[in-house]
Amino acid sequence: MILPIVAYGDPVLRKVATDIDADYPGLETLISNMKETMYNASGVGLAAPQIGKAIRLFVIDASPFAEDEDLSEKDREALKNFNRVFINAKILEEEGDEWVFNEGCLSIPDVREDVFRQPKITIEYQDEDFKTHTETLDGLAARVFQHEYDHIDGILFTDKLSTLKKRLIKKKLENISKGKIRADYRMRFPNAKKGK
Repeated sequence: MILPIVAYGDPVLRKVATDIDADYPGLETLISNMKETMYNASGVGLAAPQIGKAIRLFVIDASPFAEDEDLSEKDREALKNFNRVFINAKILEEEGDEWVFNEGCLSIPDVREDVFRQPKITIEYQDEDFKTHTETLDGLAARVFQHEYDHIDGILFTDKLSTLKKRLIKKKLENISKGKIRADYRMRFPNAKKGK
């Protein structure tokens, strides 16, 4: 089932999400709905807060990046099969010199900005069977993970922009929260006027 994606301005996007366990009600269906919602919106990641649930869960399928000719062969190869469910994820270590990449977010349509992030991270998470994994990600895989991880900590990519950039997109963000935009997928707007 395709779920509406929560737009910028909704308080759920600012909550620090809580851990879940294997008894979380309807988890398998929720994961399947999240994937369907992500694919429908042509996204490469979707976090539970983006569908209104403040839990530490996100899905990633970065395989569309494997087609990107501008990326290195190594990056494209790594992203080809980067399709996973992350539950209760933690970043154990971040290393390397920050690098910039143009990011966007399904909760903030039509806003894309350059964001600096560290290139290499060591993470721990549980998969959908609640098996624990520890691994190191780098390059774009690390970036996509960090973007989704920020969501479960109540952080949006726009928080990482300079004061000037934030001022420049302020009106755009206000319009998104009011539903004054066109998105190609279902959305829920926190400040939309009812009865339009």
